[in-house]
Amino acid sequence: METFTDRWRQLDWDDIRLRINSKTVDDVERALNARTLSRDDMMALLSPAASGYLEAIAQRAQRLTRQRFGNTVSFYVPLYLSNLCANDCTYCGFSMSNRIKRKTLDAEEIARECQAIRALGFEHLLLVTGEHQSKVGMDYFRRHLPAIRRQFASLQMEVQPLSQAEYAELKNLGLDGVMVYQETYHEAEYSRHHLKGNKQDFFWRLETPDRLGRAGIDKIGLGALIGLSDSWRVDCYMVAEHLLWLQQRYWQSRYSISFPRLRPCAGGIQPASLMDEKQLVQTICAFRLLAPEAELSLSTRESPQFRDHVIPLAITHVSAFSKTQPGGYADDHPELEQFSPHDGRRPQEVASAIAARGLQPVWKDWDSWLGRTSQR
Repeated sequence: METFTDRWRQLDWDDIRLRINSKTVDDVERALNARTLSRDDMMALLSPAASGYLEAIAQRAQRLTRQRFGNTVSFYVPLYLSNLCANDCTYCGFSMSNRIKRKTLDAEEIARECQAIRALGFEHLLLVTGEHQSKVGMDYFRRHLPAIRRQFASLQMEVQPLSQAEYAELKNLGLDGVMVYQETYHEAEYSRHHLKGNKQDFFWRLETPDRLGRAGIDKIGLGALIGLSDSWRVDCYMVAEHLLWLQQRYWQSRYSISFPRLRPCAGGIQPASLMDEKQLVQTICAFRLLAPEAELSLSTRESPQFRDHVIPLAITHVSAFSKTQPGGYADDHPELEQFSPHDGRRPQEVASAIAARGLQPVWKDWDSWLGRTSQR
């Protein structure tokens, strides 16, 4: 069966890097005037030559965002269910080799977390776990997902890659979306950072969005961990290739793009390539020009000042007051966290900052029963 792996094998990392870095200002201006972006246009907007056109790119991105999404920004929050992990990854605080306290929430603890999150005003929840198939795999999800689902308007997950049949089962239990980040699309670099565990399988992870699309999952989230490879520009372009592939084949699903930069964590590494804030704005706006209908998300990895200024340009979904450890909302234990968030403001403070810029914070914009039936 055809998957994104087939397209990936046609793409040469070094050739893409050369093509991006050789783009000229004429290429950038051509991309800015294009009604629909080509792959070459996307390369131009990610290139060093586009740095002098940041204002023009941002203005067009903002117009497209307002046209498609209006003056709204939707809120979500992650709920970390477990920091158990059977993988050894160089960049993650949950890595099995890190000597941190381990915790998996039981039903009572999950209920307390949900109550604390509901009190903060959130309706859209992202469930996150370390990758541990036996302790926080399908049996765990079957036990706990229905009770969580009843309390929130939408439910998404960021967990280990699963099979198509398992995703279809979770959809019937109320799952609306899955975020799965390739980390890096450079196979050799991927191997260098994934030392033990199932996550070493580059292609099983690469083909996860295809399985999601075939399972009929409503929303599929993509992204690369910016700074993991030696060229963030190529990794971001590969995300664009992945998005275009999926949109063509699984058009019934919605798509979300995230832009996580490496953040400090236990046992963490230094970025192999540095993306500064201007370059992050450039990348976010380039994706808006490429995919006007895609949801673009910005997490609490970034600073309050940066988020306040960038959200009005092209961002449609934001997290706030994120706790990256199990039990973080009812019982704050920072020694369990996956990484240290940068924006620690409470949700209403973030919402007020968004409203001050003429935008409407949206706490609920989705009812799963509109369009399909889930077992709740």
